[in-house]
Amino acid sequence: MQSPGTVTRLITRKNAIDQSRVEREQRSLIPAAGEVILKIDRCALTTNNISYAAYGDLMNYWGFFPTGQSEWGHIPAWGFADVLASEVDGIAVGERFYGYFPLASHLWVRPDRVTERGFYDAVEHRQTLSSTYNQYTRCSWDRYYSEAFENLQILLNPLFLTSLMLADFLQDNQFFGATRLVFSSASSKTAFGTAVCLEGQSNLERVALTSTGNKAFVEHLGCYERTLGYAELASLPADRPTLYVDFSGDLDLRDQVHLHFAERLVYSCFAGSAQSTDEPQLSAITGPQPAFFFAPIQIRKRSAEWGAQRLSQYFGEGVQQFYRKVTAPANPLLRVVESDGLEAAQTVISRLFHGKIAAIEGHVIRL
Repeated sequence: MQSPGTVTRLITRKNAIDQSRVEREQRSLIPAAGEVILKIDRCALTTNNISYAAYGDLMNYWGFFPTGQSEWGHIPAWGFADVLASEVDGIAVGERFYGYFPLASHLWVRPDRVTERGFYDAVEHRQTLSSTYNQYTRCSWDRYYSEAFENLQILLNPLFLTSLMLADFLQDNQFFGATRLVFSSASSKTAFGTAVCLEGQSNLERVALTSTGNKAFVEHLGCYERTLGYAELASLPADRPTLYVDFSGDLDLRDQVHLHFAERLVYSCFAGSAQSTDEPQLSAITGPQPAFFFAPIQIRKRSAEWGAQRLSQYFGEGVQQFYRKVTAPANPLLRVVESDGLEAAQTVISRLFHGKIAAIEGHVIRL
């Protein structure tokens, strides 16, 4: 049995994401019947976390780990945790799980549908939320898990899942007739992950739009046929059916893209918000109105069509290939930066919010 211990958490002001504070309390570490206490070991922080926080109420991301304080929320993050104490058959102390966690020292869960693969958290407040985020996977079950790649898994898997499903969605719809894809915030991992997934598509030009400071990095990625700074958009001929993949959330840029391509713009896909933390607006000055891409919808479609095993293999093989690409010694595309403690997480969140993190960096917080 565990004696009472100190439980810590990092909470963030919902309307000012660069403001956060660490809270500590003494709490019994003895689980109730049907409960498991997880000791969180490490979590990844990326631009996606900031996007999720910015859209917290709209997309229910604040609902995963309620704080009990209306103006303050828990930013959810992907990570690893170990079972500290268990009152659930089939879940043993010391087992390691991959999943969605608050930035905190511990998480209390009520496992349901316990299988060899893992479990779903059946705590009441999560039942209306996407099941994709309620699942916890045993590391001992996952054939693609490797302790050496843990940081890559938490940094890249959630982003790559979006990339893979977005690429699949676009292919599934024959690119809506487009022969050119234009990516904004092309340096973001989700954007270039999508571009990587679309390698080998004949008659498809992938065009990167990025900041002047990131242009050399984006060219270095090697997954776009053409790289332009934002100010160079007008130099791109509007001579073929074009699809806009918006990872920036920049409304002015979106309008520039829509005006520039005019009737040649066949589809406008809003996929993320690397540059904006405002509530997303699905509108444009002209042309097709932006459609929001939500990966779990495409996951559900493929799960129904392919079955869970084929979908899992499709993702597992794809992400392993992506690991190899970003860690290739001749051309590394990711530098993992580890920091210790929730105070370090405060700093990383603020820097992410203000766009101060280099595109090549991936930040992991060890708890």
